[in-house]
Amino acid sequence: MNDVREVEVVVVGAGQAGLSSACHLRRTGLAPDRDFVVLDHSPAPGGAWQFRWPSLTYGKVHGMHALPGMELTDADPTRPSSEVIGAYFDRYERTFDLRVRRPVDVHAVREGPGGRLLVEASHGTWATRALINATGTWDRPFWPCCPGQETFRGRQLHTARYPGPEAFAGLRVVVVGGGASGTQHLLEIAPYAAATTWVTRRPPVWREEPFDENAGREAVALVEERVRQGLPPRSVVSVTGLPLNDAIRRGLEDGVLDRLPMFDRIEPGGVVWDDGRRVAADVILWATGFRPVIEHLAPLRLREPGGGIRVEGTRAVADPRIHLVGYGPSASTIGANRAGRAAVRDIRRLLAEEPAVA
Repeated sequence: MNDVREVEVVVVGAGQAGLSSACHLRRTGLAPDRDFVVLDHSPAPGGAWQFRWPSLTYGKVHGMHALPGMELTDADPTRPSSEVIGAYFDRYERTFDLRVRRPVDVHAVREGPGGRLLVEASHGTWATRALINATGTWDRPFWPCCPGQETFRGRQLHTARYPGPEAFAGLRVVVVGGGASGTQHLLEIAPYAAATTWVTRRPPVWREEPFDENAGREAVALVEERVRQGLPPRSVVSVTGLPLNDAIRRGLEDGVLDRLPMFDRIEPGGVVWDDGRRVAADVILWATGFRPVIEHLAPLRLREPGGGIRVEGTRAVADPRIHLVGYGPSASTIGANRAGRAAVRDIRRLLAEEPAVA
């Protein structure tokens, strides 16, 4: 295996979680390229932010926390968040000399010789003693299955490909999804569209009280318990409810956020409920969230019967060499920062306890 490069740690992903982890690896004395490598499949710095829709300006972003060691200052709130955060991540990578390799697609992580893991990628193979998986969710949009979906004559798209509100001018739009993206899309699209309809599986839960530190800890604890049991993680947002801000209140008052229960089937011209209700539609926009990108870990057989990977802190219970950062309770910008630090602390202990096998 002459073409295999050996390192102590491989970081997969260079979004908030991956860059945070890489920075903490540097702080502990590990050097990029020599001791660790960061592999990112995106074409440029910015993680998933570089793919966000143009109308999501930086001023509309909620809870963007700075990466460790560098604040994001003087950002223009009217600029697209993709530009602001992409430039910030780029500056961060250069300032801390993280030497992210991109675009690199990781195809599989499997057991290798000498107790190492083999990370097989589009641009080579690395043998590593530990792996930080920071792949996020953006590349795995969740599309629910619905009877008749294939018959729809209009356009179906997911939040991941949302082009901005102008693309829906004069169209009848059904937005499916009860999260923050769904409400943001509706509020933006309504002034342009001929009609909008909001559909969710469960009634929305509005949060009037401030989302303080205690509420945040309680929400994270609920998500944490799921991954501790080996269940697929839910997002932190799914257990906190939707903030009842001024824009949401206006949407409720003018009827844009009148919610209907999930339809039962799709027909060529729209959506249908079993009680006979029909809504004509030109577009169905699925704001139905994302799932963790972990297929490349399949050869390690980490999944539990419940469908998720059982995690304690950031460490995969089935394999202490694997840490999942930005997964479950750490799938937020502040959570990713903290998880990156915790993962590196555990990995340093692992490296100290287990000498490399030649």
